[in-house]
Amino acid sequence: MEATELLKKVRKIEIKTRGLSRNIFAGEYHSAFKGRGMAFSEVREYQYGDDIRNIDWNVTARFNHPFIKIYEEERELTVMLLVDVSGSRNFGTVSQLRKNMITEISAVLSFSAIQNNDKIGVIMFSDIIEKFIPPKKGRQHILRIIRELINFEPEHTQTNISEALRYLTNAIKKRSTAFIISDFFDEDYEDALKIASKKHDIVALNIYDKRETELPPVGLLRIKDAETGKLMWIDSNNRRIRDNFTRWWHREQMKLGEIFTRSGIDWVSVRTEEDYVKPLINLFKRR
Repeated sequence: MEATELLKKVRKIEIKTRGLSRNIFAGEYHSAFKGRGMAFSEVREYQYGDDIRNIDWNVTARFNHPFIKIYEEERELTVMLLVDVSGSRNFGTVSQLRKNMITEISAVLSFSAIQNNDKIGVIMFSDIIEKFIPPKKGRQHILRIIRELINFEPEHTQTNISEALRYLTNAIKKRSTAFIISDFFDEDYEDALKIASKKHDIVALNIYDKRETELPPVGLLRIKDAETGKLMWIDSNNRRIRDNFTRWWHREQMKLGEIFTRSGIDWVSVRTEEDYVKPLINLFKRR
């Protein structure tokens, strides 16, 4: 993509998502993703009812009467975006491609994070780790993230969510809030999800398209798997085929929900042609 066109796209996304994060998401984000640790703040004289476990014995000995340590919640968080950049991100049949919605949601979360004084980082993955952007603060850092999401071309087309989760666990030592943004067309990642969720606060954002839920009756369709490149023909006029396809989709979504529930993580599904604001706010309010 030409530099001038890229800058225009980045600016357009910034204007839209920065406004959303400031006017809509700021309070919900702050409430949903609080600091997880307690940091030492100050000492004060002991008062009746204070927990004796918080007595600062060094200060107590120096002044010859008891003082206690005061702790406050650590506000600063590290927020990580685990973004699926496999071949299926280029799918979209109504108003936009999956990758465009992923970029916007990532931008909203990023601007919400820095307004909350949090660091934001990104792990882009296919079936390998395609790119790692270490967590930082600041507008310029977020604009870099948006540029990368718009213009990045992955080396591979398939998906390995387990690999992304293992990388998160190894690369980010401090507990973080991690958003996995994907269509979750993958298998055998539940164990990795459970392990990662013990160290990090994991949130799953399932981005899907209308045509992944139902087939239109338009005759013979030549379908290509965006990740494997496999081609096949189907007769979409056949009602049984359409019904089987829809049933398959609902079974997969039920399995996905069960995986997330067993792993103890929050999640939401967002369709590519729908407004993502309401589903995200509802997700934040549930936490």
